[in-house]
Amino acid sequence: MVRSIILPDGKRMPALGWGNGTRGVEHSGKFAVDVGAAALREGILHIDTAQAYGTERETGEAIRLAEVPREQVWVTTKIYEGSGQPHRKVGEVRAAVQESVAKLGFIPDLLLVHTPFVPEDGRLLAFWQELENMVEDGTLQGCSLGVSNFRPQDIEILMHSARIKPVCNQIEFHPYALAHLDSLFATHSKYGIATQAYGPLQPLIAHPTGGPIKPILKRIAGILSNDSGQNVDEASVLLLWTIGKGAAAITTSSNPVNIAKMAAIDRLRDLTEAEIDEIDQAGRKVHFKGWAGHMSKDYPVPDLPEDV
Repeated sequence: MVRSIILPDGKRMPALGWGNGTRGVEHSGKFAVDVGAAALREGILHIDTAQAYGTERETGEAIRLAEVPREQVWVTTKIYEGSGQPHRKVGEVRAAVQESVAKLGFIPDLLLVHTPFVPEDGRLLAFWQELENMVEDGTLQGCSLGVSNFRPQDIEILMHSARIKPVCNQIEFHPYALAHLDSLFATHSKYGIATQAYGPLQPLIAHPTGGPIKPILKRIAGILSNDSGQNVDEASVLLLWTIGKGAAAITTSSNPVNIAKMAAIDRLRDLTEAEIDEIDQAGRKVHFKGWAGHMSKDYPVPDLPEDV
Protein backbone atom coordinates (compact mmCIF):
# COMPACT_ATOMS: atom_id res chain seq x y z
CA MET A 1 0.00 0.00 0.00
CA VAL A 2 1.55 3.29 -1.13
CA ARG A 3 -0.16 6.06 0.78
CA SER A 4 -1.11 9.21 -1.07
CA ILE A 5 -2.65 12.63 -0.52
CA ILE A 6 -5.40 13.76 -2.87
CA LEU A 7 -4.86 17.44 -3.66
CA PRO A 8 -7.70 19.92 -4.21
CA ASP A 9 -7.17 19.76 -7.98
CA GLY A 10 -7.73 15.99 -7.90
CA LYS A 11 -4.11 14.91 -8.34
CA ARG A 12 -2.77 12.10 -6.17
CA MET A 13 0.56 12.94 -4.50
CA PRO A 14 2.64 10.27 -2.74
CA ALA A 15 2.39 10.89 1.00
CA LEU A 16 6.08 10.17 1.62
CA GLY A 17 8.77 12.22 -0.10
CA TRP A 18 12.58 12.30 -0.05
CA GLY A 19 14.09 15.79 0.10
CA ASN A 20 17.36 16.42 -1.70
CA GLY A 21 18.34 19.71 -0.16
CA THR A 22 16.86 20.25 3.25
CA ARG A 23 20.25 20.43 4.94
CA GLY A 24 22.11 22.38 2.30
CA VAL A 25 25.19 21.59 0.27
CA GLU A 26 25.72 18.06 1.58
CA HIS A 27 22.71 17.03 -0.49
CA SER A 28 23.92 18.61 -3.71
CA GLY A 29 25.81 17.17 -6.66
CA LYS A 30 26.51 13.46 -6.79
CA PHE A 31 24.80 12.90 -3.44
CA ALA A 32 21.47 14.09 -4.79
CA VAL A 33 21.81 11.80 -7.80
CA ASP A 34 22.98 8.61 -6.10
CA VAL A 35 20.89 8.80 -2.93
CA GLY A 36 17.88 10.12 -4.81
CA ALA A 37 18.07 7.11 -7.11
CA ALA A 38 18.38 4.81 -4.08
CA ALA A 39 15.25 6.33 -2.53
CA LEU A 40 13.34 5.85 -5.78
CA ARG A 41 14.43 2.21 -6.03
CA GLU A 42 13.15 1.65 -2.49
CA GLY A 43 9.76 2.90 -3.63
CA ILE A 44 9.79 6.49 -2.34
CA LEU A 45 8.36 7.98 -5.53
CA HIS A 46 8.29 11.64 -4.48
CA ILE A 47 11.36 13.91 -4.68
CA ASP A 48 11.33 17.38 -3.15
CA THR A 49 13.82 19.86 -4.61
CA ALA A 50 14.12 23.63 -5.02
CA GLN A 51 15.97 26.37 -6.83
CA ALA A 52 17.60 27.29 -3.51
CA TYR A 53 18.97 23.75 -3.04
CA GLY A 54 20.79 23.71 -6.37
CA THR A 55 19.60 20.14 -6.99
CA GLU A 56 17.01 20.42 -9.74
CA ARG A 57 19.33 19.06 -12.44
CA GLU A 58 20.34 16.21 -10.11
CA THR A 59 16.67 15.37 -9.53
CA GLY A 60 16.20 14.57 -13.20
CA GLU A 61 19.46 12.63 -13.25
CA ALA A 62 18.38 10.57 -10.21
CA ILE A 63 15.16 9.55 -11.95
CA ARG A 64 17.09 8.48 -15.05
CA LEU A 65 19.69 6.61 -12.96
CA ALA A 66 16.99 4.76 -11.03
CA GLU A 67 15.34 3.78 -14.33
CA VAL A 68 11.93 4.63 -12.91
CA PRO A 69 9.45 5.97 -15.46
CA ARG A 70 9.08 9.72 -15.06
CA GLU A 71 5.30 9.45 -14.88
CA GLN A 72 5.61 7.33 -11.73
CA VAL A 73 7.61 9.97 -9.82
CA TRP A 74 6.11 13.05 -8.19
CA VAL A 75 8.50 16.00 -8.28
CA THR A 76 8.04 19.12 -6.18
CA THR A 77 10.25 22.17 -6.71
CA LYS A 78 10.20 25.73 -5.38
CA ILE A 79 10.88 29.15 -6.85
CA TYR A 80 13.25 31.24 -4.74
CA GLU A 81 14.90 34.64 -4.63
CA GLY A 82 17.12 35.85 -7.44
CA SER A 83 20.84 35.21 -7.15
CA GLY A 84 22.17 37.54 -4.46
CA GLN A 85 18.88 39.44 -4.36
CA PRO A 86 16.46 39.70 -1.42
CA HIS A 87 13.44 39.21 -3.69
CA ARG A 88 12.46 37.79 -7.04
CA LYS A 89 10.96 40.49 -9.25
CA VAL A 90 7.69 39.72 -10.99
CA GLY A 91 9.33 40.29 -14.37
CA GLU A 92 11.90 37.58 -13.57
CA VAL A 93 9.41 34.85 -12.76
CA ARG A 94 8.97 33.41 -16.25
CA ALA A 95 12.69 33.09 -16.94
CA ALA A 96 13.29 31.58 -13.49
CA VAL A 97 10.60 28.97 -13.99
CA GLN A 98 11.85 28.13 -17.47
CA GLU A 99 15.33 27.63 -16.00
CA SER A 100 13.94 25.16 -13.46
CA VAL A 101 12.11 23.23 -16.17
CA ALA A 102 15.30 23.10 -18.24
CA LYS A 103 17.38 21.84 -15.31
CA LEU A 104 14.84 19.18 -14.35
CA GLY A 105 14.33 18.14 -17.95
CA PHE A 106 10.55 18.21 -17.50
CA ILE A 107 7.69 20.22 -16.04
CA PRO A 108 7.42 19.48 -12.29
CA ASP A 109 4.25 18.07 -10.81
CA LEU A 110 4.13 20.81 -8.20
CA LEU A 111 5.74 24.27 -8.08
CA LEU A 112 5.80 26.15 -4.78
CA VAL A 113 6.66 29.73 -3.87
CA HIS A 114 9.38 28.99 -1.32
CA THR A 115 8.41 31.71 1.17
CA PRO A 116 5.98 34.66 1.13
CA PHE A 117 9.04 36.93 1.07
CA VAL A 118 10.34 35.67 -2.28
CA PRO A 119 8.25 38.22 -4.24
CA GLU A 120 8.95 41.93 -3.91
CA ASP A 121 7.10 43.61 -1.04
CA GLY A 122 3.47 44.13 -1.95
CA ARG A 123 3.74 42.06 -5.16
CA LEU A 124 2.74 38.63 -3.88
CA LEU A 125 -0.52 38.55 -5.84
CA ALA A 126 1.11 39.81 -9.04
CA PHE A 127 3.82 37.18 -8.60
CA TRP A 128 1.21 34.45 -8.22
CA GLN A 129 -0.71 35.71 -11.24
CA GLU A 130 2.42 35.32 -13.37
CA LEU A 131 2.62 31.67 -12.30
CA GLU A 132 -1.07 31.26 -13.16
CA ASN A 133 -0.35 32.71 -16.62
CA MET A 134 2.36 30.10 -17.18
CA VAL A 135 0.01 27.26 -16.27
CA GLU A 136 -2.62 28.63 -18.62
CA ASP A 137 -0.27 29.30 -21.56
CA GLY A 138 1.30 25.83 -21.34
CA THR A 139 4.71 26.79 -19.93
CA LEU A 140 3.70 24.87 -16.79
CA GLN A 141 1.12 22.64 -18.42
CA GLY A 142 -0.20 20.09 -15.95
CA CYS A 143 1.72 21.58 -13.02
CA SER A 144 -0.03 22.25 -9.72
CA LEU A 145 0.80 25.45 -7.86
CA GLY A 146 1.37 25.78 -4.13
CA VAL A 147 3.17 27.73 -1.45
CA SER A 148 5.63 27.14 1.37
CA ASN A 149 6.08 28.78 4.78
CA PHE A 150 2.95 30.88 4.16
CA ARG A 151 1.14 32.37 7.14
CA PRO A 152 -2.66 32.81 7.23
CA GLN A 153 -2.39 36.43 6.08
CA ASP A 154 -0.28 35.44 3.05
CA ILE A 155 -2.83 32.86 1.96
CA GLU A 156 -5.64 35.39 2.33
CA ILE A 157 -3.82 37.76 -0.06
CA LEU A 158 -3.73 35.07 -2.73
CA MET A 159 -7.25 33.82 -2.23
CA HIS A 160 -8.67 37.29 -2.72
CA SER A 161 -8.12 37.07 -6.49
CA ALA A 162 -6.46 33.75 -7.34
CA ARG A 163 -7.67 32.05 -10.50
CA ILE A 164 -5.72 28.92 -9.57
CA LYS A 165 -5.92 28.05 -5.88
CA PRO A 166 -2.72 26.92 -4.15
CA VAL A 167 -3.14 23.19 -3.65
CA CYS A 168 -0.82 22.93 -0.66
CA ASN A 169 1.37 24.78 1.81
CA GLN A 170 4.72 23.16 2.69
CA ILE A 171 5.59 23.99 6.31
CA GLU A 172 7.64 22.65 9.20
CA PHE A 173 5.11 20.33 10.79
CA HIS A 174 5.43 17.89 13.68
CA PRO A 175 3.86 17.53 17.14
CA TYR A 176 5.89 20.36 18.68
CA ALA A 177 4.63 22.80 16.03
CA LEU A 178 0.96 21.98 16.54
CA ALA A 179 0.12 24.77 18.98
CA HIS A 180 1.61 27.36 16.64
CA LEU A 181 -0.33 26.19 13.62
CA ASP A 182 -3.98 26.18 14.74
CA SER A 183 -4.92 29.38 12.92
CA LEU A 184 -2.97 28.31 9.83
CA PHE A 185 -4.76 24.98 9.67
CA ALA A 186 -8.06 26.79 10.05
CA THR A 187 -7.09 28.78 6.94
CA HIS A 188 -6.07 25.59 5.12
CA SER A 189 -9.46 24.09 5.97
CA LYS A 190 -11.30 27.24 4.89
CA TYR A 191 -9.81 27.03 1.39
CA GLY A 192 -9.23 23.28 1.06
CA ILE A 193 -5.45 23.60 1.03
CA ALA A 194 -3.40 20.45 1.71
CA THR A 195 -0.26 20.31 3.85
CA GLN A 196 3.24 19.15 2.98
CA ALA A 197 5.37 18.66 6.11
CA TYR A 198 9.09 19.33 5.99
CA GLY A 199 11.17 18.49 9.05
CA PRO A 200 8.64 15.96 10.37
CA LEU A 201 11.41 14.22 12.35
CA GLN A 202 12.75 17.34 14.08
CA PRO A 203 11.51 16.19 17.53
CA LEU A 204 13.88 13.22 17.22
CA ILE A 205 16.69 14.80 15.21
CA ALA A 206 17.00 18.28 16.66
CA HIS A 207 15.25 18.39 20.04
CA PRO A 208 17.79 17.98 22.87
CA THR A 209 15.87 15.23 24.69
CA GLY A 210 13.10 14.20 22.29
CA GLY A 211 10.61 15.75 24.69
CA PRO A 212 7.34 14.27 25.95
CA ILE A 213 6.43 12.45 22.73
CA LYS A 214 9.57 10.30 22.68
CA PRO A 215 8.41 7.60 25.13
CA ILE A 216 5.04 7.49 23.38
CA LEU A 217 6.70 6.96 20.01
CA LYS A 218 8.93 4.25 21.49
CA ARG A 219 5.97 2.38 22.96
CA ILE A 220 3.96 2.54 19.72
CA ALA A 221 7.05 1.44 17.76
CA GLY A 222 7.20 -1.66 19.95
CA ILE A 223 3.54 -2.43 19.29
CA LEU A 224 3.97 -2.00 15.53
CA SER A 225 7.12 -4.14 15.55
CA ASN A 226 5.21 -6.96 17.26
CA ASP A 227 2.21 -6.57 14.96
CA SER A 228 4.18 -6.45 11.71
CA GLY A 229 7.33 -8.46 12.32
CA GLN A 230 9.31 -5.45 11.08
CA ASN A 231 11.88 -3.49 13.04
CA VAL A 232 9.88 -0.29 13.57
CA ASP A 233 11.58 2.71 15.17
CA GLU A 234 10.36 6.00 16.59
CA ALA A 235 11.03 7.85 13.32
CA SER A 236 8.71 5.51 11.44
CA VAL A 237 5.96 6.15 13.99
CA LEU A 238 6.41 9.91 13.63
CA LEU A 239 6.14 9.65 9.85
CA LEU A 240 2.94 7.62 10.26
CA TRP A 241 1.62 10.30 12.63
CA THR A 242 2.38 13.00 10.04
CA ILE A 243 0.53 11.13 7.30
CA GLY A 244 -2.24 10.27 9.74
CA LYS A 245 -2.75 14.01 10.24
CA GLY A 246 -3.41 14.28 6.50
CA ALA A 247 -0.03 15.76 5.54
CA ALA A 248 2.60 14.54 3.09
CA ALA A 249 5.84 13.86 4.98
CA ILE A 250 9.01 15.22 3.32
CA THR A 251 12.14 13.94 5.01
CA THR A 252 15.64 12.89 4.05
CA SER A 253 18.55 10.60 4.82
CA SER A 254 21.75 9.45 3.17
CA ASN A 255 21.77 6.19 5.13
CA PRO A 256 20.53 3.24 3.04
CA VAL A 257 19.16 1.51 6.15
CA ASN A 258 17.14 4.58 7.13
CA ILE A 259 15.88 5.07 3.58
CA ALA A 260 14.67 1.47 3.57
CA LYS A 261 12.92 2.06 6.94
CA MET A 262 11.21 5.15 5.53
CA ALA A 263 9.93 3.21 2.54
CA ALA A 264 8.83 0.33 4.80
CA ILE A 265 6.18 2.44 6.54
CA ASP A 266 3.91 1.68 3.59
CA ARG A 267 3.85 -1.92 4.86
CA LEU A 268 2.66 -0.82 8.30
CA ARG A 269 -0.88 -0.17 9.46
CA ASP A 270 -2.14 3.35 10.03
CA LEU A 271 -1.91 4.72 13.55
CA THR A 272 -5.20 4.55 15.43
CA GLU A 273 -7.10 7.69 16.36
CA ALA A 274 -6.16 7.08 19.98
CA GLU A 275 -2.46 6.81 19.13
CA ILE A 276 -2.56 10.00 17.06
CA ASP A 277 -4.43 11.84 19.81
CA GLU A 278 -1.94 10.75 22.47
CA ILE A 279 0.95 12.14 20.40
CA ASP A 280 -1.05 15.32 19.71
CA GLN A 281 -1.71 15.99 23.38
CA ALA A 282 1.91 15.47 24.39
CA GLY A 283 3.13 17.57 21.47
CA ARG A 284 0.93 20.50 22.42
CA LYS A 285 2.79 20.89 25.72
CA VAL A 286 5.90 22.08 23.88
CA HIS A 287 6.85 24.59 21.20
CA PHE A 288 10.05 23.70 19.36
CA LYS A 289 11.10 24.15 15.75
CA GLY A 290 14.18 23.18 13.81
CA TRP A 291 13.84 26.28 11.60
CA ALA A 292 12.73 28.84 14.19
CA GLY A 293 12.95 31.78 11.77
CA HIS A 294 10.34 30.45 9.38
CA MET A 295 6.77 31.67 9.89
CA SER A 296 7.66 33.69 13.00
CA LYS A 297 7.43 37.24 11.60
CA ASP A 298 3.99 38.75 12.33
CA TYR A 299 2.76 35.30 13.35
CA PRO A 300 3.35 34.96 17.10
CA VAL A 301 4.62 31.71 18.54
CA PRO A 302 2.78 30.20 21.54
CA ASP A 303 3.98 30.83 25.08
CA LEU A 304 5.13 27.27 25.72
CA PRO A 305 8.37 25.72 26.97
CA GLU A 306 10.74 23.94 24.59
CA ASP A 307 10.69 20.89 26.86
CA VAL A 308 8.76 19.49 29.81
